[in-house]
Amino acid sequence: MIHFIAKRLVAMVVMMFLISVAAFVIIQLPPGDFLTTLVASMQQGSDVSQEQIAFLTRRFGLDQPLYIQYWRWISGILLEGDFGYSFQWKRPVAELIWDQLGFTMLLSLATLLFAWAISFPIGVYSAVKQYSIGDYIVTFIGFIGLAIPNFLLALVLMYIGFRYFGQSVGGLFSPEYRTAPWSWAKVWDLISHLWIPMIVIGAARTAELIRIMRANLLDELNKPYVTTARAKGLSEVRLILKYPIRIALNPFVSTVGWVLPSLVSGAVIVSVVLNLPTVGPLLLTSLQSQDMYLAGGFILLLSVLTLVGTIVSDILLAILDPRIRLE
Repeated sequence: MIHFIAKRLVAMVVMMFLISVAAFVIIQLPPGDFLTTLVASMQQGSDVSQEQIAFLTRRFGLDQPLYIQYWRWISGILLEGDFGYSFQWKRPVAELIWDQLGFTMLLSLATLLFAWAISFPIGVYSAVKQYSIGDYIVTFIGFIGLAIPNFLLALVLMYIGFRYFGQSVGGLFSPEYRTAPWSWAKVWDLISHLWIPMIVIGAARTAELIRIMRANLLDELNKPYVTTARAKGLSEVRLILKYPIRIALNPFVSTVGWVLPSLVSGAVIVSVVLNLPTVGPLLLTSLQSQDMYLAGGFILLLSVLTLVGTIVSDILLAILDPRIRLE
């Protein structure tokens, strides 16, 4: 098992290097950069001086070849934890990312647990009771969850929360708690606001996972070993829990690799609509303004989440299925 994990970690390091190179090249592809915008604003009477632009150019090596700029960027991240400087916000990128990352990870984790808690039992029920009325209802609701855009569902839930529950909508806190110090009242206010973005972001993921679990379990229920176990007199509940579900969980668990980054990057529009203090709106504005170091930091963050999710799913699969460790 240790050898298995070590191999995955080595592959993760190599892949992380390749992704960092690709991310840095991608953010350099659009013509111009944020300094170009500063020059244009300076020509229109802005208070940006030529000396400031020259200082930023020298500080970040923007007049140097691309490989030197990359080395400054990646070495600063690895050696000092310095992700660069956000030209738009005039703050270090690390500060901007860490300010928003806590709420982003909280929302992502809550959404992931919500999606798993709902999709697992419903997927099992839908497979065991195939073609029943309950199966048809679950399938219909699942298709609705996949079809409705997240931002539209967000607007509907915002209206319901405000109209029928008298709850302030938008953000993760009520106005009186946004700048207040942390207390149990503020924590409860956060929890009371968390359900809307959790349902909105998790709706499509829950519908997908229900379909995955149903299809995997149906494939296992029709195999000969299930018929043999049933013929030996094993009870239906014990049979399903001991054998088919354990094997059907393999693709279900492997979704961790893409669920984690998609919860962050896929919630950009929802975060804008709900005014959430997450990395989504910052990622969108950094791409629009060509704030290269901020955009590159977010792309690198999403890549790390993808790799972390992949290695977590690999370890869980190895624990769940010994055949994977043998291979």
